[in-house]
Amino acid sequence: MIHWAIFASGNGTNAEAIIKYFETNLGSTQIKVVLCNKPDAYVLERAKKYDIPTEVFSKDDLYNTENVYNILKKYEIHAIALAGFNLLLPENIVKALPDYRILNLHPALLPKYGGKGMYGNNVHEAVLANKEEESGITVHYVNEKYDEGLIIEQVKCEVKKDDTPQTLAQRIHELEHLNYPRIIHKESKQMALSSVFSGIDPVGSPYNDR
Repeated sequence: MIHWAIFASGNGTNAEAIIKYFETNLGSTQIKVVLCNKPDAYVLERAKKYDIPTEVFSKDDLYNTENVYNILKKYEIHAIALAGFNLLLPENIVKALPDYRILNLHPALLPKYGGKGMYGNNVHEAVLANKEEESGITVHYVNEKYDEGLIIEQVKCEVKKDDTPQTLAQRIHELEHLNYPRIIHKESKQMALSSVFSGIDPVGSPYNDR
């Protein structure tokens, strides 16, 4: 069983979409815990509805202690999905898992509209300001820089002439909820049962030829 942790910072609709997907598509994949850096984020309530354990941590916990690292050890985590998480993962976590075991969802077609500060409506406002004809989502592997990991898959949608950031965001959310859980499932099925956090050293990436 591949154990996943979800990192989130906000409302948690994508986290809930992932959790619901794996309630009916268990196979060899299990969502073990939701970690959040904001104690009042609604994602914590969403996780509790499905009896998924939650862990809250501070920015200091993440960057200046081993607290978050130890949480991942506690749940014997093999892989991480970032779902609306607004902080960079620190080196100790990124290097503990091969980069193909940490996934992120970005609400635009990278490499456009990525980087620090490019999240939520900031992205959609920039897309509209530049009069793009299409937008979409990008699922990519995570490294130690914002939105620069190897792209796994992109799904596109039209940008309409009368779109507002809110209407564009709605269509992007639909793509996210439909596709991110599916891509996580696809990646999970190709993973070996190994992880620093589960006490088994990683045996190498199945994506070495990419």
